[in-house]
Amino acid sequence: MDANYEAKYAAKKRALHIVFLIVIVLLACLYIFPVFLMVDNSLKPFKEILTNVLGLPSKLEWANYSYVIEKMEYFRLFWNNVIITVIGIAGIVVFSSMAAYILDRRQTRVTKALHTFIITPMLIPFQTIMITLLKFMNIIHLNGSTWGLGIQYWGFGIPMATFIYFNFMKSIPTEIDESAMIDSATTFQTYLLIIFPLLKTVTATVVVLDVMWIWNDFLLPLLMVNSSPASKTLVLAAYNFVGSLNTKWHYALAAMVLAILPSVVVFVFLQRYIVDGVVAGAIKG
Repeated sequence: MDANYEAKYAAKKRALHIVFLIVIVLLACLYIFPVFLMVDNSLKPFKEILTNVLGLPSKLEWANYSYVIEKMEYFRLFWNNVIITVIGIAGIVVFSSMAAYILDRRQTRVTKALHTFIITPMLIPFQTIMITLLKFMNIIHLNGSTWGLGIQYWGFGIPMATFIYFNFMKSIPTEIDESAMIDSATTFQTYLLIIFPLLKTVTATVVVLDVMWIWNDFLLPLLMVNSSPASKTLVLAAYNFVGSLNTKWHYALAAMVLAILPSVVVFVFLQRYIVDGVVAGAIKG
């Protein structure tokens, strides 16, 4: 009797595993298919895209990429993206980790209110404040520059990063701070030399997520730097191939592949840190 029950249970478990695997594969195909179409059609001539959008290219048109690289000044705009992303990531990591450290270690009514105040902007849609933001950035002259755009990402990235750091900070024993105080370390020295190195996994998670967001962002650069050719980003330059009456799809798709490729490479090599950061916080917490 027990043997039959165990056999039925094992068969049911295998069947559920197969069903789950099929669902995962189907979902993966659902997400990968648009990316495949983008890469596939970026290697076709314009006429073939119109007549055979789902098929493989009859001939690989690498000339699409060489034309786009030259036309959109790819390497100059690539450097713009690097500057914007580095400035944005640096500010988000530094300020959010420091804020999370103080908010966690100073448990008062004031810090609890500040914590709520800092993370609340996550609930506010960007579209509701973008006109006000644009006018304010014009007033303080942060509009139309790469470094100004990078600074603006601090305000949008710090709430979520502070939320992530704050939850992870709870896993770090306060005895570490007390030992540092006995050794005459200041609060800043404790954070910089002891606490921040312990945040390596969660910092990697924040960096990967924000690189994917900032590098591929479209709306904020469209508002802030689209009128300044010297400060444009790769995604904005790719959008130049899309017209209201005529869209050069072979060039537009090639430009989009080139625009998102660096962030995809970063994600592929660093994606394990996202899982490591989440798991580390769950285990220690």
